[in-house]
Amino acid sequence: MAALRKMLGDMNSNAATALMRLIETQSKETLTRWAAAYAKEHYLLLIKEEPEIFHQMEQTISAVENFLNKEMTLKELKLHLAGARSAAKEFADSRTADPVSLAAARAVSTACAAAQTPTNAFGFLLYGAAACAYHSAGLSEAAATYDRLAEEELQGALQSLQAVAVPNEPH
Repeated sequence: MAALRKMLGDMNSNAATALMRLIETQSKETLTRWAAAYAKEHYLLLIKEEPEIFHQMEQTISAVENFLNKEMTLKELKLHLAGARSAAKEFADSRTADPVSLAAARAVSTACAAAQTPTNAFGFLLYGAAACAYHSAGLSEAAATYDRLAEEELQGALQSLQAVAVPNEPH
């Protein structure tokens, strides 16, 4: 059995390289909108068995959506982002946190923080790749299995970003 890692994904893979190149061409708003929507669709439900952290992450995604719709200021959003980061850390420190929920919570929290730090639009995917790999394969597979599943997740994320990317966007 491989030791479980917080994040999965090969930074030198074709998918990771293509993601980073595409992320560099997009505005903070486009990246935030995509990251929050992707995390909501792909990672939030992996936390549903943990009601407290699920509720916190769901609220944080809602806050990001409100911010993007100009219904909340960045200052107000920062409080939600700090709360999500803190909740994920407390969840990690608890002895009951399972690796899937923990990685998914970190993915959602980090995705939402792209509103403040656009580079999080890549980082959240590495947590998300771990959450998906552990969810799909269980917790006792070989490292090669997790690496393959992580690469598949990064490929899916790349396709998702390509679908919403704005050509020639000022960033």
